[in-house]
Amino acid sequence: GQLVESGGGSVQAGGSLRLSCEASGFTSSISCMAWFRQPPGKAREGVAGIGTDGSTSYADSVKGRFTISKDSAGNTLYLEMTDLKPEDTGMYYCARDYNPCSSPWVLRASSYKYWGQGTQVTVSS
Repeated sequence: GQLVESGGGSVQAGGSLRLSCEASGFTSSISCMAWFRQPPGKAREGVAGIGTDGSTSYADSVKGRFTISKDSAGNTLYLEMTDLKPEDTGMYYCARDYNPCSSPWVLRASSYKYWGQGTQVTVSS
């Protein structure tokens, strides 16, 4: 399968962005989906995920500001980001896997086999 992210860009603090992740080559049995980010000079971290049962999980740092969703077919994953802060700056990646997952594993990079190439988000103060 292939994942292609889009929607990144440069915004000022307090602004909003909507990221999209288009999937192709996957069957309908895909189980876990998530967004990760990698700030400059730091490790990749889980931001938001949708588990096998459809439940959503969020990193504490983005709760109340970010919303993860998917289209009805499960082919496109979204990340609505509001009230952006400079610390949200980083490369954002979407990920998918066929294996079942639930919190907290839905936000762990080791749970995912398939990754997109990333889209850059830069938030200035």
